[in-house]
Amino acid sequence: MKDRFAYIERRAREHGLLAELAHEIDESPAEAIVRFARLRSCDLIVMSSHGRRGIQKMLLGSQTSEVLVKTEIPVLVIR
Repeated sequence: MKDRFAYIERRAREHGLLAELAHEIDESPAEAIVRFARLRSCDLIVMSSHGRRGIQKMLLGSQTSEVLVKTEIPVLVIR
């Protein structure tokens, strides 16, 4: 994670952005995302989606879908 974080921080600085990075381990990534957003008083959660539909979505699950259900914080989904 140190290498990944260093790369992300460097890229953010190159674009004039300050990034606060955190690494959480949880059985439920969606729960960790929502908990982190609440603790940091975030006003927006940004997540990606693979755009799976129908049976594929049901079989594979979707952390983005879970976050959408578990929080009242606005979520921006990027496909």
